[in-house]
Amino acid sequence: MHTQTLALDRLDQPGARQWPRYVLTGLAIFIIGLFLLLPLAAVLIEAFSEGWDLYVQAINDRYTWEAIKLTLLVAAVVVPLNTVFGIAAAWMIARFQFTGRGALTTLIDLPFSISPVIAGLIFVLVFGAHGWFGSWFAEQGFPIIFAVPGIILATLFVTVPFVARELIPLMQEQGSEEEEAAIALGAGSWTMFRKITLPKIKWGLLYGIILCNARAMGEFGAVSVVSGHIRGQTNTLPLHVEILYNEYNFTAAFAVASLLAGLAILTLVLKSLVEWQQARSLERATQ
Repeated sequence: MHTQTLALDRLDQPGARQWPRYVLTGLAIFIIGLFLLLPLAAVLIEAFSEGWDLYVQAINDRYTWEAIKLTLLVAAVVVPLNTVFGIAAAWMIARFQFTGRGALTTLIDLPFSISPVIAGLIFVLVFGAHGWFGSWFAEQGFPIIFAVPGIILATLFVTVPFVARELIPLMQEQGSEEEEAAIALGAGSWTMFRKITLPKIKWGLLYGIILCNARAMGEFGAVSVVSGHIRGQTNTLPLHVEILYNEYNFTAAFAVASLLAGLAILTLVLKSLVEWQQARSLERATQ
């Protein structure tokens, strides 16, 4: 007993409490600097290594703009679809008990456990020229693989979980008492969702949309398999970076990569703002 008391007294000393925190903080800063800040700095340094004029020239290249437009198009289609699906799936899983509920939750998580390259190969098997349905779509003048629809499908698959997985635990934690009260008072389903449910999940929804958009614009593996790498037609920004690098056009490759790095930084800033605002909302609600 006396030994345990002495040990606790040592732990209460200021020096005993401080050094583990300093060690862990220093280790975290070192890892962040080595694996996050150093690669980011390398991209920016290489992008401007030949001067501002060559940087602007690489960004203003026709193929770069085609890649930017395709990337934005894919995100503009994928993010709204995943948002609608995520809200619907979260609503079903959090509010209802039904046969297949566990299977639906598992399917939502499936893209997290499958390599994006494998996902792309699956789409090639199903919609390729020699796939199950590919020849039929090609005969109708609507090819899937090596065309924009294939890129959208592959990106849609890999980004499915982000909105749903953000909303499911949030809606389960919040419960359905207020929604049931609104229904009992005569509110319609859409009115209840717009005035009760949506305000309660808005920050989690925005958080999931930000992550979904970042993944949609930065996806490489699945898109690389289904795109066919047709320059100016089926190359998104990540694929365009790969082509430029393989052609030993390093300055242009890093210049285009800096756009994706900027997107990553913007995503982190928006993510931090949403988390901060969400914390403030919870603090106000508990006061």
